[in-house]
Amino acid sequence: MSTTDDPKSATDLRVDPEHKERLLARGEWTLANVQSLSAEIKALAQQASQLDASEISRLDASGAMLLDKLCVQTGQDISDAGLAEQWHTLFKTVAAISEQQLPEDEAPPAWSRLLAGIGRRTVGFWQQSLLNINFLGMIVHRLGRSVLKPGRLRLTATVWHMQQTGLNAAPLLILLASLTGAVVAYLGATVLKDFGAEVFIIDLVTFAFLREFGVLLAAILLAGRTASAFCAQIGMMKTREELDAIRILGLDEIEVLVLPRLIALMIVLPLLTFIATIAGLFGGLLVAVLSLDINLATFIERMEQSVTLQHYLVGMFKAPVFAAVIALVGCLEGMRVSGSAQSVGEHTTSAVVRSLTLVIVLDGLAAIYFMEIGW
Repeated sequence: MSTTDDPKSATDLRVDPEHKERLLARGEWTLANVQSLSAEIKALAQQASQLDASEISRLDASGAMLLDKLCVQTGQDISDAGLAEQWHTLFKTVAAISEQQLPEDEAPPAWSRLLAGIGRRTVGFWQQSLLNINFLGMIVHRLGRSVLKPGRLRLTATVWHMQQTGLNAAPLLILLASLTGAVVAYLGATVLKDFGAEVFIIDLVTFAFLREFGVLLAAILLAGRTASAFCAQIGMMKTREELDAIRILGLDEIEVLVLPRLIALMIVLPLLTFIATIAGLFGGLLVAVLSLDINLATFIERMEQSVTLQHYLVGMFKAPVFAAVIALVGCLEGMRVSGSAQSVGEHTTSAVVRSLTLVIVLDGLAAIYFMEIGW
């Protein structure tokens, strides 16, 4: 197959009419002719055992890859094929790279790919853990410096984030907690009515919200609502190079952006936990009074007997920890945004998923710990 009408400038691969066991390569073996040359190699490579590349007038990386493939199929070294000296360096470079790649018919088996995937994820998890520890160390250092020099704290930004993350989230949290309290009461009544012990739904709702549901509902709401907001805000600032501007002004982006969000969340999450607990108890109270014929005095008396400071502290101890996790994950993912809208979306999703996962895992570990110590 020729690319021009002049036989001297033709680009093709053909069988030498005088020596049928030899292939003649000529012309410009470049990217523009790769498709036609690939078809000719596939058709002719099995018909000969020798190669003559002396008539190749131009060669690029794409042509060198085809020529290397042809040398492998014919079993001939390029030094014996008569390739012009000026193309030897390019050919050897491309051939060296090609040797490092596995042919398609020698792809690794499925078990090898599975182990490789596990290895990559393990290394990724380890690197992410080191990054989290490094970021946590930076936060502790900046927080300690701000405590020693209170003038460095940005109170206005902290109060603003308290409003955005706490006050604005309270109505939705009250709705969710009260409905959850009602559902827990209904489910408890469904089981306990067979034993004539509907009164114990008061203990169930009280224990559930004081120890678990109050703090967990508040943390889950903030993980979905606030972690994504922190990541998107800081990520968009990074895409607009506002973080670089902060550094140029001689400011610390951790003190300016991260600490106000962290402090605000650590203040408002315990308050939201208290609000969620009260709302959940109120939802259970409505179900008990309106549907289960438990009067208000009985509910309050039974709740006073069940509630102890110990149960309340179990839930409140977890609130600052969950707040720190949510704030740090959201801010860290925002700092990792690379500069595109797609990166902002990916890291925002990662912030929500990781914060939710960590909150639930930590809650499970805390439940086991407090159970083991008898709380």
